[in-house]
Amino acid sequence: MASKRMVSSLFALAFTAGCQMAESADSAARGEQVFTDYCQPCHTPTGGGNASIGAPAIAGLSEWYVDAQLRKFQLGYRGQHFDDIEGMRMRPMALALRSEGEIEAVSTYVAAMPVVHNVHTVQGDIEAGEKHYATCAACHGPEAKGNETLNAPSLVQADDWYLERQIGKFQSGVRGARPGDTTGAQMAPMAATLKDDQATKDVVAYIKSLSNP
Repeated sequence: MASKRMVSSLFALAFTAGCQMAESADSAARGEQVFTDYCQPCHTPTGGGNASIGAPAIAGLSEWYVDAQLRKFQLGYRGQHFDDIEGMRMRPMALALRSEGEIEAVSTYVAAMPVVHNVHTVQGDIEAGEKHYATCAACHGPEAKGNETLNAPSLVQADDWYLERQIGKFQSGVRGARPGDTTGAQMAPMAATLKDDQATKDVVAYIKSLSNP
């Protein structure tokens, strides 16, 4: 009797494992399809982005962050300000993800993609930028690798032109000013500590000096 129970238990475990593997494979395939249909045209097949149209590199971004940003675009926290041209282009793509599990699947797929290190284009004073970054380090960490607990994404993976542009958007109220955008509202005053364009360039240059292509 004990042997029969053991065989039955092993069969149940094998069946469960098989189902989980099948679900995982289905989710991966679904994530790849969503990426191909909605992300690839702008962010390129490698997820390396296209600066000429304001599409940043997204390959290897944290799953939780991709998920959170897609939901922000859907809710209108991003991509509704008339000065946010890139965001307005992105929002319809996020809104197209309406089926159950699509956001989760594509977020997992993007996170698993190899990180793409693009050429640095922002010139700044790294030493001055290090001093400015002291404020950022409280949330994004000393190596700018982010902290999910604080909803702070990795910065070292981001394109430098994208970082510069987003800091400007937080400073001008294009991002982080809509009611309900709690994390954006936390970031806006931090961006405001950078008093001019040169300070922004300096801190971006410092952040990119921390990356390891």
